[in-house]
Amino acid sequence: MNGARFLVSGRVQGVFYRAATRERARHLGLVGYARNLDDGRVEVVAFGAPEALDALERWLWQGPPAARVEAVRREALNAEPPADFRVL
Repeated sequence: MNGARFLVSGRVQGVFYRAATRERARHLGLVGYARNLDDGRVEVVAFGAPEALDALERWLWQGPPAARVEAVRREALNAEPPADFRVL
């Protein structure tokens, strides 16, 4: 199973970004989590098929309607995947 860590910056906290990401990730068949970081970014860790990770990355640039995404940084991740996609 492939894994990726995404760091999303912009107006991404307080706009339902994590909850919307969870719904999109589950729709794509991914597992992992989304959490707020103290510096205002959102960290998204996801595991699944490469094409699903690519689709999630494209969606992260958009996010929910109130979000204003400025950057999405992606890095490969080698870790044990969780059982579901959660908001932390």
